[in-house]
Amino acid sequence: MKCPFCAHTEDKVIDSRSSNEDKSVRRRRECLKCKKRFTTYEYIEEIPLMVIKKDGRREPFDRNKIISGILKACEKRPVSMEKVEAVVDKVEKELQKSFDKEVKAQVLGELVMDHLHKLDQVAYVRFASVYRQFKDINQFMKELKEILGKRA
Repeated sequence: MKCPFCAHTEDKVIDSRSSNEDKSVRRRRECLKCKKRFTTYEYIEEIPLMVIKKDGRREPFDRNKIISGILKACEKRPVSMEKVEAVVDKVEKELQKSFDKEVKAQVLGELVMDHLHKLDQVAYVRFASVYRQFKDINQFMKELKEILGKRA
């Protein structure tokens, strides 16, 4: 680590603590040459998860896309933003645990639907109708019957 003031490469750590919800470590350092203090942060290097689309394209996982889709499905429903973010957090953690570098969009969509089903069934059906691209009322009714069958 080079001192930002004199470029000397030796320093000592005065204080270390977790920051940003334990996602980084903040270190207070002192240069052994000029005695000035500076702060550094250490982060875990994350490998971006790629989503494989239906047509074979790959694009980086985008948390905001999932939030946007869920918010559309939850429009005019009694679902708070905190609950939406909690669903996205759970989905993201499951992806990180189960997949190293790539995940199929289909798997991602099913995961979101599983969590939406538990959160709000109307939002689930809305999301499913777009995600599964229902072509007619029969597909829609089939999905509704499955939900009703699980309740009975």
